[in-house]
Amino acid sequence: MINLRTYVYIDSLQPQLAAYIATVSQGFLPVPGDACLWVEVSPGMAVHRLTDVALKATRVHLAQQVVERTFGSMVIHQRDQSDVREAGRAVLAKLKSRVQDRQPCRVAWHEVIRGMTPDHCVLINRQDRRGSMILPGQSMFILETEPAGYIVYAANQAEKAANITLIDVRAVGAFGRLILSGREGDVDEAAAAAIAAVENPSGT
Repeated sequence: MINLRTYVYIDSLQPQLAAYIATVSQGFLPVPGDACLWVEVSPGMAVHRLTDVALKATRVHLAQQVVERTFGSMVIHQRDQSDVREAGRAVLAKLKSRVQDRQPCRVAWHEVIRGMTPDHCVLINRQDRRGSMILPGQSMFILETEPAGYIVYAANQAEKAANITLIDVRAVGAFGRLILSGREGDVDEAAAAAIAAVENPSGT
C-alpha cells in the first residue's frame, strides 16, 4: 500500500526558489521558468518505482530524490509544462490514485515577526540554511506544513506575490518549513499568498 502524501504541480519556478532547489539538488538542476512536480509518498522506498515511471514516460529531469524509511520524495522538472503534467499522470496511474487522494495539507504554524533584532538575525543566518540572509529591521514570516512537500508551492506563490527574500525552504521530513523576509508590507502580502497556496494547492 503506497500512500500519496504530497502531489504539487508548479507551472513556473520563480528565480529564488529555483536557485534554492539547485543548492540542495543532487540531480539535474532546475532553472527559473521550469515547470516542476513535487511528489511525496510513504513508505519511502516506493519513490524509486515512481521515479522510474516518470522518467520513462516523458522527457522530464530528476532534480532531487530523498528516500527515508517513512517518507520518500522526488522532484521532476522540465521547461515544457506538458511533459511534467504527463509524468504526473503516469505516476498517478501507477498508484491507481487521483490528485484528490493526496493527503490534505495542514498548517502546523504560521507567524509574522516584525522589526527583527540584530541578535535574532545573526542566529537565523548562522543556522543550516541555503537561501539568503535576513537583515535587522526586516519582518520575517515563518510557516510549517504537514506533509512537508506542500511548503515548496507556498514558497513559489509567495515569491510570485511580493518582493521578498527566501531564507529557508525545507520540504522533506515530517514537517515542511518556510522562512522569508522583507519589508513589512511585502511580507504580509507574501504570507497571505503562501497560506492561500497551501489551503488550495495546485495539482494539475
